[in-house]
Amino acid sequence: MVAPVPLTPIPLAGVAEAFGVVERSHIALVGGGGKSTLQHALSGQVTGSVVLTCTTKMGADQHHGRRVLVASSDDEIIEASAREPVMVWASLDGHKAIGVEPGRCDAWFEHVDHVIIEADGSRRRPFKAPAHYEPIVPTSATIVISVIGADALGRVIADQCHRPLRVAALVGCRADVRLEPSMAATVILHERGAAKAVPAGAELAVAINKVDAGNAALVEELIDELRRRRGDLRIVPIAARY
Repeated sequence: MVAPVPLTPIPLAGVAEAFGVVERSHIALVGGGGKSTLQHALSGQVTGSVVLTCTTKMGADQHHGRRVLVASSDDEIIEASAREPVMVWASLDGHKAIGVEPGRCDAWFEHVDHVIIEADGSRRRPFKAPAHYEPIVPTSATIVISVIGADALGRVIADQCHRPLRVAALVGCRADVRLEPSMAATVILHERGAAKAVPAGAELAVAINKVDAGNAALVEELIDELRRRRGDLRIVPIAARY
């Protein structure tokens, strides 16, 4: 069983250790907004070669100053990642970066220490439920981290969530009601929610972003609810001010 994580939110600078991914890892980030920030934070805290990418689409501005490789060969990517973390995209379409096929991530992971991907989109909303075709998680992923922004809790689903009707459908409510912590827990752990694409043998974990004094009580309620349903779940609350 994973040791309980203190309710005191951790700084972004400590997330790799909190998720246990300092060693070799293939990380898939799913869920709400904040995935890009978490992706780059993780890439700066692990050791060894690192490839960053997505398997759907992401903003072409979300490279955070990393070296970007577009339409590069696998050999070029593996060689470049040995020198510095690299962001890899298949192509660019205006302001959108087009991700790679998940099988390429599996192939890279045979040669690099860390592959860190965004496996779905959220239009920068703090919470979501996935469409039927997402998330797209490579089969060699070692950990799937479901991301939720604490600012979604206690607020109207239709206003704060991406794919609000899917969120409401999984919970069994209307989209014009407020997202209670128990509802968020249901979506995260639902077989058609964040947990649906976790590969065999991979760990499901939860990152709760933007935790502060104003939402701490709701975050504690969410953590308690998740632990009640999945006692072995790794949950990392992350401080709002990085």
